[in-house]
Amino acid sequence: MNRFTDYPATKELIRQLKDKGLDHKVYSDIVDERGNQYVDLVQEGGGMLGIALAGYTYMMEKAGIRFFSLAGTSAGAINTMMMAGMGRTGEPVSEKILDILSSHDLFAFVDGNNCFRKLLPRAIGKRRGWKICLALNVPLLAWILWKRLGINPGKTFQGWIDDNLQKAGIHNMADLEKHRKKIPKLIDRTTGEEIHREAELKIIAADVTTKSKVCFPEMAELYWADPGKVKPSCFVRASMSVPFFFRPYRVENIPRAGRQEDKDLPKERTTWRKHAGYYGVIPNKVRFVDGGMLSNFPVNAFHMRPGMPKKPTFGARLSTWRDQYSKTGSLPGFSGAMISTMRQLHDYDFLLRNPDYKQLICSIDADAKEDEDGNTMFSWLDFSMSVEKQVKLFNLGAAKALGFLENFSWEKYKESRKE
Repeated sequence: MNRFTDYPATKELIRQLKDKGLDHKVYSDIVDERGNQYVDLVQEGGGMLGIALAGYTYMMEKAGIRFFSLAGTSAGAINTMMMAGMGRTGEPVSEKILDILSSHDLFAFVDGNNCFRKLLPRAIGKRRGWKICLALNVPLLAWILWKRLGINPGKTFQGWIDDNLQKAGIHNMADLEKHRKKIPKLIDRTTGEEIHREAELKIIAADVTTKSKVCFPEMAELYWADPGKVKPSCFVRASMSVPFFFRPYRVENIPRAGRQEDKDLPKERTTWRKHAGYYGVIPNKVRFVDGGMLSNFPVNAFHMRPGMPKKPTFGARLSTWRDQYSKTGSLPGFSGAMISTMRQLHDYDFLLRNPDYKQLICSIDADAKEDEDGNTMFSWLDFSMSVEKQVKLFNLGAAKALGFLENFSWEKYKESRKE
């Protein structure tokens, strides 16, 4: 029994979806021979809140929607890679991913010092004495950060991604690229013509060594001599490297290290200038942190201009919109507001210039959900989250997806694009 899909509230959402005819509504002009409709998908980062993304994609698939090109950052990158690897384009994969989540202890991803493993659940739950416990462990945590730049190695997480992709027959990027090329026959419902397109994959990470926003796998040639042999888990590990919580992801023996690209060469004949706009000496090693530091919700990943899209780019947001100001009078408040600004401003700027995209975004608002006592219900760092909370978080994503499907109008969106 799958604890997520067998949850009574989830079953009720599926009943409502069918009763309202949302599994027959038009969401895209691209369909396959079975009548499934295709959209591109961008998923926001948000740590453990990413469980809600599984609820969102599960409900979308129940509506007959299939995902073509995929993009994501951090937690969004995890779900993106699992969706890309667990099935061919056009195959429903959400239930496979849910089976994997159900069979794994997510707290195992916190693979650092035992003192921190004991401290984290106490701090998240604000249990009695957690501040004293933190104070006693400050010297140890400071030493770990000084030496390693992060508390948790992240090896357990990367191994988990590897294991599940390998079970699906994917051992490296060459395997994944071959896998992603297996696309069903796609038809434009408005003309009856067959559509020939490649399904893209975009994982966002931040290279802090050269100060570059990195999009994998297209920029993998900067960091590896043979990108086809690289494990896809490397890209996800780079994208979810929450600063200080996880150690930065490090890549060594960079191709052409110690040299500078010829400035007289045309840009298209270079690699670093072409991809990253970097003109300096190529380093021997680089460190990556969470892509959310630069673009936590890469909604512009598949933006097409000019022209009219044949399919929409749906977006799943875990965090709230800017509907209230931050309290910056204290050091924690000021620090949190500063980090949030860095994580979101690039994406907000794109939405400000392309307001039509707001019609495509489902706001799950998982970070704003409160319990009966007014306390925040879900924490993005709560890797020891109870099964009951995980199911509720999944159901929240599913419920928000249902509301989005009910309100979305493909024809209205196309009209706004014409304008």
